[in-house]
Amino acid sequence: MSQVYQLLMPNRILYGRGAFNEIGNQARLLGNKVLIISDPVMEKLGNVACCEDHLRKKALPFAKYTGVDTEPTDIHVKEALEVCRQEQCDVIIAIGGGSSIDTAKAVAVMMVNEGTISDYVGNAKPFANKPLPLIAVPTTAGTGSEITKVTVIIDTKTDVKMMISQPELLPAVAIVDPLLTVSCPPPVTAATGIDALCHAIEAYISRRAHPVTDVLALSAIEAIMGNLRQAYENGNDIAAREKMAIGAMVAGAAFSNASVTLVHGMSRPIGALFHVPHGVSNAMLLPGVLEFTKESAKERLAAIARLIKPEAKNASDEEAADALILEVKQLCRDLHIPNMKTWGIEKEQFDKAVDKMAADALASGSPENNPRVPTHEEIVQLYHFCYDYDFRSTHSISI
Repeated sequence: MSQVYQLLMPNRILYGRGAFNEIGNQARLLGNKVLIISDPVMEKLGNVACCEDHLRKKALPFAKYTGVDTEPTDIHVKEALEVCRQEQCDVIIAIGGGSSIDTAKAVAVMMVNEGTISDYVGNAKPFANKPLPLIAVPTTAGTGSEITKVTVIIDTKTDVKMMISQPELLPAVAIVDPLLTVSCPPPVTAATGIDALCHAIEAYISRRAHPVTDVLALSAIEAIMGNLRQAYENGNDIAAREKMAIGAMVAGAAFSNASVTLVHGMSRPIGALFHVPHGVSNAMLLPGVLEFTKESAKERLAAIARLIKPEAKNASDEEAADALILEVKQLCRDLHIPNMKTWGIEKEQFDKAVDKMAADALASGSPENNPRVPTHEEIVQLYHFCYDYDFRSTHSISI
């Protein structure tokens, strides 16, 4: 019997060099007063001021909240909500990385729904009302949040990253302008790029993958693996930046509809407890998790290898899957990705936290979508394996 699949995306996507110039036109179509949600870096770089100028040209009044940090929290959501209510805004613009966009998503839905954002974790209950329209403008090529139905917010009381996935969290409009990513410094380019690669690989091997997400995921992998090094080494390479921006966006569409898997499940607790940026924590885990998963996803990992490495076309699935893992390790080395130890996470604190991290990872639901579904103990072992992971290693994990 045939299976029916679903593909959810924003109502409108504008992408390409100069797409940001359309922000005023899009906002005018959606509301009468704008709340800009962003962060201090975007304000310093002038992106917030540029948005304000576009809104003034359309005679659109606006307010702003620029207090978002590197990881979005329930405090950011609460503060931005207060501004939105006081100013009576009816459309939201998010400018920045995934933190600003995820915060804006939460504000958009909570403006018209009861309770707090934590009430909706794990789809405990659906959003009863449609959100305020949101225009998402990413300034990194990484999270894909501009095109997903997912938000991840840290609960500051429990140190847990709350993942919520519902259609109401989709932005109304995504504006993807690669020129906005040129200001990303190399470490941010690396971390967000690996995050996008994780989205694409996880979407492709996910137990919830389907034919359309496969096409999106493979397209994203090809774009990211072919351009991330160039964007990292030369931030002014606009062609590479453009391909990365599109690759990250497409990867977001893939995982939003097929789900992420074990990497993201394990990554969120690292970020919540040790304040490691999301893309970095994903990168710390990706090669080790691929080694753990290989035997249960050999054909799919081999297919990725044959896509990006012509010399793997005639290799066996075993050889091709191994070649992909080695290529990912090499990419992490080239991008100077640290492991948890070299990042500065103290071993004693790590050992005390690892049991909670494993429990939180499983509670997120993402590991259930992995081709090899881990037990609590296997996740604990995998955390230890990745703590001081050697990206130069050629051996495979055995758990």
